[in-house]
Amino acid sequence: MIDAYYWGTTNGHKMLIALKEMAVEHRLIHVDIGRGDQFDPDFLEIAPNNKIPAIVDHDPPGGGDPVPLFESGAILLYLAEKTGKLMPADWHGRWAVTKWVAWQVACLGPYGGQALHFRDFAPEPVPYAIDRYTREASRLYAVLDRQLKGSDFVTGAFSIADIAVYPWVYPHARMAQDLADFPNLERWFAAMSERPSVVKAYDYAAKLERTPLDTEAARKLLLYQDAASIKRWEVDS
Repeated sequence: MIDAYYWGTTNGHKMLIALKEMAVEHRLIHVDIGRGDQFDPDFLEIAPNNKIPAIVDHDPPGGGDPVPLFESGAILLYLAEKTGKLMPADWHGRWAVTKWVAWQVACLGPYGGQALHFRDFAPEPVPYAIDRYTREASRLYAVLDRQLKGSDFVTGAFSIADIAVYPWVYPHARMAQDLADFPNLERWFAAMSERPSVVKAYDYAAKLERTPLDTEAARKLLLYQDAASIKRWEVDS
């Protein structure tokens, strides 16, 4: 059994899609980030970066103590290794998948996240930042479009690379990206959107009772954390 600490965010979707796609027995534990659940001392023991998703595998390969993990990319790699699914067995295939998971974690996630932040959440418009990150999102979509030319999936066969990427293409309109400009990506996105695991994950997220994120209290929890915040939570715990 895996305890899966989850909320309906882009990175939370990655974990939930993977769990469903691999048919891993799991228990979802909601971490309402608008309410500050990510700062609960018990959660911080598992995810010291106070972000979701996170997991605790109570039945790790080889036995032994439970394995706690945070960071969505690490979780995808762990689940693939544990189950033997969605990761090629051959050396070249494994590293093809791994590098595209790393690309999503290092590039598409951070820059796409900044595009979403400055377009949707910044308290006042910052034209340079909006232009900078919208352009970078466009560049990254073009990189992905080129990779998907002549291929059904990111590395040929469906893998955790596709699961990593999809939730960061899902909000393409909010990033001011038109998928018609990226025909290979548009084709892939349409096929991914019909996968049962993807449909189930997004349907589940849509039914969550969420604490509103547009309040000042929620904004402080999500956007205004710094080193002093970490020290304060240490004291409070």
